Amino acid sequence: MLEIFSALIGIIIIYISVLYRRRKPNQIVLFEKNNDIKIRKSRYYPRHLCLAISGSAQSASLEIVAEDKGHLFLNIRIAMTASASIDNIDKLIRAGGWDKTCVRNAIEELKVLIESYIKEFCSNHEIEEISSGKLTEFLSKKVTGDARDFGLEIISLTTQAIDPQDREIVVAMQQQEEARIKEQTEDARQKSRTSIAKAKAKADEQITLAEHALELKRLDLKKELEEKEAKIAEKRISDELHRKNMQLTFDKKEMELLKSNPELLMLSPQLARLAEASQQLPNAKTVVSLAQDHLPNGSKLMETIQDVLSTVFSNKSGTTKKQTK
Repeated sequence: MLEIFSALIGIIIIYISVLYRRRKPNQIVLFEKNNDIKIRKSRYYPRHLCLAISGSAQSASLEIVAEDKGHLFLNIRIAMTASASIDNIDKLIRAGGWDKTCVRNAIEELKVLIESYIKEFCSNHEIEEISSGKLTEFLSKKVTGDARDFGLEIISLTTQAIDPQDREIVVAMQQQEEARIKEQTEDARQKSRTSIAKAKAKADEQITLAEHALELKRLDLKKELEEKEAKIAEKRISDELHRKNMQLTFDKKEMELLKSNPELLMLSPQLARLAEASQQLPNAKTVVSLAQDHLPNGSKLMETIQDVLSTVFSNKSGTTKKQTK
């Protein structure tokens, strides 16, 4: 009995191992329920009832021959990377079939549509107007929306090459491109030289304006300095005139005082020295200097003293003559 039970357990395990598979991280497990395609998210799935497809990105290349507007043939190579669109799994099954290679099958179907788009683009443009960038931009706008109808999500789509089949055309286009690059280079150099010349002229103008402004500022400062010096000189002259007026006023008051009081003449330093010398040498002739450096220059006191002394000596001479008679 135990052997039979063990055998049944073994059969069940073998059956389960044959029937179920473990889902890989890059796999998308699909199953049908009520005519709808759904995704199974559990770790294990029955392999006979489910379809495991790759969820990784798959690359594909497309090489076609297209004719431009001028009926020249072009070899065009396109590279594309796509993956299954989780939100459009049912469309992916319709385009690629219920097969584990459905993503690759859908990409092949999409390549047919891309080929028609490329031929349409080339037939509407001259060979000079066709470039990798323009073609890639055109295909990106067209294919991105259509890829969802195939259950795909476009990851990248680039134009790798666009080459005319005629070798002479290739050489001519290369020469034309070389001439264009040289022309652009010369234009850039000319613009650079023009910009440098303009910048130099502008800098020279700014320097000239700055020097002119500096010279005007220097003149203003010089004028201001001269005005200050003139004011200082005027102030000095004014102070000198004021001092002289004060001295003149003082001399006038002194003269008036001496005229009203002649005895004050004896208090002057010159007369005091004269009196002192007369007392020490009564029979000597005393010379008293009345130089101007003893009195202020132009002093009225000097003139008064001289007048008084002249009067005194005149009176003394008259008296001596009378005594002699």
